[in-house]
Amino acid sequence: MKFILENWPLILLAAVSGGLLFWQSYQKTAGGGVGTAEAVRLINREKGVLIDVCEPAEFAAGHAVGARNIPFGSIDGSKSLPSNKALPLVLLCASGARAGRAAGLLRKAGYDKATAVNGGLTAWREAGLPVHKSAA
Repeated sequence: MKFILENWPLILLAAVSGGLLFWQSYQKTAGGGVGTAEAVRLINREKGVLIDVCEPAEFAAGHAVGARNIPFGSIDGSKSLPSNKALPLVLLCASGARAGRAAGLLRKAGYDKATAVNGGLTAWREAGLPVHKSAA
């Protein structure tokens, strides 16, 4: 008992760090997204479809090469989505936040392999992956 009382800050730190590790693993299993390398693998090896959920003006300012633009607000029930729900959908936005929410919506709609790119277009650029800007 004396050990616990004297070392409570260390015990608290260990509990918090363990909780954070658990939370990270839970996020990954709950569809927390993929890194850029995994996104490229899904696109190249599993015929994944890259979808940018940014607004059209953001998309025109810069987007991943080969991405389809389906704005987040119109993702639910969009006719531009692939009819084959077994294909991986790799979702991208500026930061990854909208793409994560879109992935959740699409998984509920039956696209079980919908996933967001962690870090969004920023991470895509940092990985040195190709980005296209529309002519102004």
